[in-house]
Amino acid sequence: MSTLPLPDRPHLDSFRRQARDLQRAVRAGDPDARARLARHLPAGAPGDVTGFRLSAAQLVVAREYGFASWPRLGRYLRTVAEHGWETGLAARPAAGPAAEFCRLACLTYGREDGPARWAQARQLLAGHPELTTNDIWAAAAAARPADVGRLLAEDPALAALRGGPLRWRPLFYLAYSRFDPAVPAEQVLAVAQQLLDAGADPNDGYLFDALPCPFTLLTGVFGHGELGVARQPRHPHWRALGRLLLDAGADPNDVQTLYNRMFEPDDTHLELLFEYGLGAGDGGPWWRRIPELGSPARWLRVLLRWAIEHHQRARVRLLVEHGVDFRSPFEGDGPAWSPGDGHTPVELAQQYGDTEIAGYLLAQGAPPPAPDPVRELIAAAFRADESTVDRIRAEHPDTVAAARRDRPGLMVWAATQAPVHTVTLLAALGFDVNAYGRGDAPVEQAWETALHHGAVTGNVELTRLLLDLGADPDLRDHRFDATPLDWARHFHQPATIALLEPLTTQDH
Repeated sequence: MSTLPLPDRPHLDSFRRQARDLQRAVRAGDPDARARLARHLPAGAPGDVTGFRLSAAQLVVAREYGFASWPRLGRYLRTVAEHGWETGLAARPAAGPAAEFCRLACLTYGREDGPARWAQARQLLAGHPELTTNDIWAAAAAARPADVGRLLAEDPALAALRGGPLRWRPLFYLAYSRFDPAVPAEQVLAVAQQLLDAGADPNDGYLFDALPCPFTLLTGVFGHGELGVARQPRHPHWRALGRLLLDAGADPNDVQTLYNRMFEPDDTHLELLFEYGLGAGDGGPWWRRIPELGSPARWLRVLLRWAIEHHQRARVRLLVEHGVDFRSPFEGDGPAWSPGDGHTPVELAQQYGDTEIAGYLLAQGAPPPAPDPVRELIAAAFRADESTVDRIRAEHPDTVAAARRDRPGLMVWAATQAPVHTVTLLAALGFDVNAYGRGDAPVEQAWETALHHGAVTGNVELTRLLLDLGADPDLRDHRFDATPLDWARHFHQPATIALLEPLTTQDH
């Protein structure tokens, strides 16, 4: 499992230096270096460190970054060198109207994404309608088939040429363009077909900031992401354009699409991808370039877990109907928000109070879970079922202490997913109202407090309840160093701003 993030512009030389530094530290007897060996070498640190080899240090460094071996790390870095892209390019003004139009017109998965940016692109094109005449990337972003056709006739190699301010190929600009929600479908499809006919790769993609999940053409077509549907919408003609790319050979096992679209309950993208073989095959060219992605089946299991924990019942049914494994426990490495902790899908559904999903999985043949008082206590609390909580406490007196020990950040998840009365129940059971956890997934990672989530959603009832239970309004989250009031202000929640302002110590 990766313990270190890759830098934005990784180079093998820097990892070689890290390995040499580790070799020297081990030979010098540094205890931190020996601890690194213990975590990542099967045999741990050798008894005699004077002969500790550089190859062993390289293996440790590779594993710290999530790679099984030093050669696999080197292979990935070569892939980044060929297919990498820096999101910072989107924030740098470009020279000339055509380049600036391309920069502003496209979804870039940076903090600049949003309607205001695309409105600037529309204004720029309106003021310079000629900017697509001699620029294949601007012509593709604007979906101008006459200009694209003429430029390709003059030089067909333009279809595969990286360029423009974002250093993308033309079809990528088309797939990520968002400047005009009313762009005619026939223009979009005509440009896509022209570029494909001229040799554009339907599996084209880039590794954004060296992250291992490729952003492909399909990723851009299907859109969405962490900034929400308003700032990262799908393409206006996503279905037709997506189908055209899939017909041309785009592999449906698109990891970044699965991630970007998992936050919303809409499943139309999954229905289209399943039609073309999502979950089958070896994953296509990107899986061959980056074996660390794992199998398509594994990623569908990750999606199943998210759907269960976020009560996406229709998605659970869709995944089960398409053969996703819903019986086996989640094991092995996974993203931080989807751990391989040994729980089965039905156990997770029961634990977070979703009797409908649990009942469906059991009816489909999932094995019934073995009794587990801790899981049953949490499940009862998430259903706000006080009588069952009382019964479990009476029958298993150590259960509450075990639950608090195993799930110290549970209050944060309850604040985002459970009835308000669950928060009261957990507080009565001794769960810390000021504990840190994650509100987007039920994992123990110290990000923010329950009060941050009451503030950011504008939920006055929850916010007032947490304050009454002893929540500290001055606590800062561990990612942005912000108080709950800061969160409320950032997301324009006047009701919780008014509640928190008199209670928060203001910085001056």
